Amino acid sequence: MSLTLLSLAALAGVGLMVAPRMPSGPGAPASALRPTSGPVTEPPSEETPSFDAAMKELDLVRPPGRKTAEDFTVPQLSGGTFRLSEHRGKTVLVNFWATWCPPCLAEMPAMERLWRQHKDAGLVIVAVSVDVDPTIVPPFIKERGLTFPVVLDPTMALAGTYGARALPASFVIDRRGRLAAFALGPRAWDTRASHALVEALGREALGQPAGSR
Repeated sequence: MSLTLLSLAALAGVGLMVAPRMPSGPGAPASALRPTSGPVTEPPSEETPSFDAAMKELDLVRPPGRKTAEDFTVPQLSGGTFRLSEHRGKTVLVNFWATWCPPCLAEMPAMERLWRQHKDAGLVIVAVSVDVDPTIVPPFIKERGLTFPVVLDPTMALAGTYGARALPASFVIDRRGRLAAFALGPRAWDTRASHALVEALGREALGQPAGSR
């Protein structure tokens, strides 16, 4: 059974709203999909947060049980394909976004900084563009100097599989391929909490619990 944002949110007691009208723009989809705004600032703190504190600070939703995330294979912007299961053993952040989504654009520089700091330690960030016109994506990525993998989902098939009905939507997948957390709306992905979350998930690969310090 597919793990969808809506079904997981229902299980976790989180209510999601879907806009009745679609957004405008050259890459906007033919179905209703709305950008979702949210806080992207870092709360004041002097200590590195624990795993649970990082989840809370980032306002991430923890699934009621870690289940294997739906595998997928999609075309990559740089050529070839990206298959989720080929990155087993790494922490993967799957982020659904679009060029016409202002909140998506607000969080992408932070995602880039998180990616650059942790990619050598086993973090994979993959940004899934749902723009219906894939030709507008390459110049957009180049102009902003983004270097993490970008894949294309113009028919929103993958977005449908994961239940990403609003943007941005992010899914954190642990090194065993299980969904560890998800978020609706932008997040400050380069804060102490973000780094602590990635580091804690990395420790799980060493047999340590995510909450250990």
